[in-house]
Amino acid sequence: EDGTPAVVLVVGVNGTGKTTTCGKLARVLVADGRSVVLGAADTFRAAAADQLQTWGDRVGAATVRGPEGGDPASVAFDAVARGRADGVDTVLIDTAGRLHTKTGLMDELGKIKRVVEKQTEIAEVLLVLDSTTGQNGLAQAEAFIQHAGVTGLVITKLDGSAKGGFVIAVQEKTGIPIKLIGQGEGIGDLTGFTPHVFVQNLVG
Repeated sequence: EDGTPAVVLVVGVNGTGKTTTCGKLARVLVADGRSVVLGAADTFRAAAADQLQTWGDRVGAATVRGPEGGDPASVAFDAVARGRADGVDTVLIDTAGRLHTKTGLMDELGKIKRVVEKQTEIAEVLLVLDSTTGQNGLAQAEAFIQHAGVTGLVITKLDGSAKGGFVIAVQEKTGIPIKLIGQGEGIGDLTGFTPHVFVQNLVG
């Protein structure tokens, strides 16, 4: 361990539950004895940064924010710098929801990655997929995989009614593993495939 934090980038289209996933993951990490900095790189919606900060306050993680409408990459950079300065284990970066068809926004994800990688490598890029999405989910996933180098899938809204069948298709087509499952909105509702194993693998 060289003292640099494991950086996790959380990506996906609007409304899939990225911010909630970041909060839940922070909670799992903190419960596992890890220290966390949250990066609110969704600068387009003040509500997203507020929501992330609320999660951070709740679980005892610092939240790094930027001005509304500011450069998401600079928030990501600052979050990693803060994580390094504070000697934390993990930096979770919440990115703005973006339609996979909007090239400019997808390019911005690449910029966020490059800026972070000037300081340290990215440990995980988690793509949050809403299990109720249906067939469009595959096209979404493939675009993010192409632009963001996704390393794992997080499946949300798998509560009962949704079977998440398309998720299996995504996994089969892309070979990217499902790392975590979010069920419901509650703070405790991030089941793993075993979150603590994910945490151990992440921070070593």
